[in-house]
Amino acid sequence: MLYSPDTRLGNARTAFFQTAGFPPDGGYDDRWIKVRYLRFPVRLPNVEDRRRSVPLHDLHHVLTEYGTTWREEAEISAWEVSSGGLRGFWAGWILDLMNVAQGLVINPRGVYGAFMRGRQTTNLFGSDFDPRILDHSVGDLRTSLKLDKPLRPPRFADRVAFVYWALVSIVVYLTAVLIPCLPLIAIFWILFG
Repeated sequence: MLYSPDTRLGNARTAFFQTAGFPPDGGYDDRWIKVRYLRFPVRLPNVEDRRRSVPLHDLHHVLTEYGTTWREEAEISAWEVSSGGLRGFWAGWILDLMNVAQGLVINPRGVYGAFMRGRQTTNLFGSDFDPRILDHSVGDLRTSLKLDKPLRPPRFADRVAFVYWALVSIVVYLTAVLIPCLPLIAIFWILFG
């Protein structure tokens, strides 16, 4: 385990920030975020809804021990979707579903395993981040989210849910990628159509 169960969650999050190369404050209040898309850096606005959801997402990284590579972001996204979703965080939903779609290509086994793990656990979404949570131990939070329980084999309903959310993620991904391309498609159609 990267983060011992008796470690204070605030200390574990600080270690996570350092390991991931994040600033000490997580960059939560930055105006822009930088993501990589097909090896190219892309800057996106750090909208308020994302600012609200990412502190909880980062705690999920600590509690589940999924890292921050593309493959691992796909895993944690699949886990968040299947462990109860991102109740009240629309930006988080879009980002997670896009990560799941990418993960289906670059890490299908990892995404499937994380999704099945999520079907038997819960997550912190449902309320805004409260800094007092950082005083709890990693082990206490893992227990409250059922992350310390052995996993049962996937059931038929779990597999159906995976197929459903995989299809939803593909639709969200294609929509998010195609919408910015519509002006280019229109210009191409006008010039060569």
